[in-house]
Amino acid sequence: MIRYHVAEGIHLVRHANVNCYIVQDSDRFMVVDAGLPSMWDMLTKALQGLGLGLERAEALVLTHAHFDHLGMAARMQREFGTPLWIHPQDTHIAEHPYRYAHEKARWVYPLKYPRAIPILARMAFAGAMNVKGVTGFLSLASGPAPSLPGSPTIIHVPGHTKGHCALHFAERKTVIAGDALVTLDPYTAKTGPRIVAAAATADTAEAFRSLSLLADTGAHTILPGHGDTHQGNIAVAVAHARSLPLL
Repeated sequence: MIRYHVAEGIHLVRHANVNCYIVQDSDRFMVVDAGLPSMWDMLTKALQGLGLGLERAEALVLTHAHFDHLGMAARMQREFGTPLWIHPQDTHIAEHPYRYAHEKARWVYPLKYPRAIPILARMAFAGAMNVKGVTGFLSLASGPAPSLPGSPTIIHVPGHTKGHCALHFAERKTVIAGDALVTLDPYTAKTGPRIVAAAATADTAEAFRSLSLLADTGAHTILPGHGDTHQGNIAVAVAHARSLPLL
């Protein structure tokens, strides 16, 4: 799926329930999150529809380094030398995409939540088990990032991973939340604003605490790593996520 203008100047590429985004700023653009390997043709097609080419990407910014957000990163580096930005606390995962902390055993979840099996299967067929690690990072730090297209403010929201970040575009009233706040949990198939289950979250208590940083943005458009765009006051979405039990 390609959807243009899910927020002002921000475009969605989705496959196998995994989202990545193109952020435009006049004639500049960057990619946020690198999805899965099979999303390459969709990303290039989306850019062609905007009259752009991947060779012109000024940055690839990772909200975090889990394999389903890293899938095209190595190829973008190799073919175009795209600068790769990531929080320092996630560089080890980026180098070793399948070595990441999680609170609960992953194998339990398909047994407990069988509706998630097709979601996880689609991710596997889209290359989730064949993601290459990357090196050579630029450091993504909290605070304003005027050098990046769209001039986002980087918000460090640890919990899902230690280095997880969100991108706040204040003038567009939009947050790219990554997996800090999703509207589809791939491990349970549950929808609506929530954190990701402990099968893939390093510290669920910390993830809940970090939600307050998202609420503080006052955004009205949430662009998650998984699931549909959420429109409405982000504080309401955060309150809903906090009301849910840990899974």
